[in-house]
Amino acid sequence: MISNERPSPFGRRPYHGHSQSQGQGYGQPKPPVQEDTLKSEKIQIERKTFVFTLKENPRGRFLRITEDVGGRRDTIIVPSTGLEEFKKLVDEMVKASAEMPEKKPNE
Repeated sequence: MISNERPSPFGRRPYHGHSQSQGQGYGQPKPPVQEDTLKSEKIQIERKTFVFTLKENPRGRFLRITEDVGGRRDTIIVPSTGLEEFKKLVDEMVKASAEMPEKKPNE
């Protein structure tokens, strides 16, 4: 036991609240959620490939942005309720980048 941990009056709890009685044992993957692809676009920038995919599942719509660099993939998901705010922030970053001169490598 770590020094700042105290025994719980409820006993030991399973990691992340999963228990055998919920049908999800440890190490078992969650069942796949049905996702429908509404639109998908790919863009290549230098050595990176970005895939923008608008999808929908029972919880709602979302934008999945996947970056692929030499087989290594990273993904972010933006719920559709945040797309306008996300776009606004990206537009601000594009504007800031255009207004600021780039630094040379030796600066």
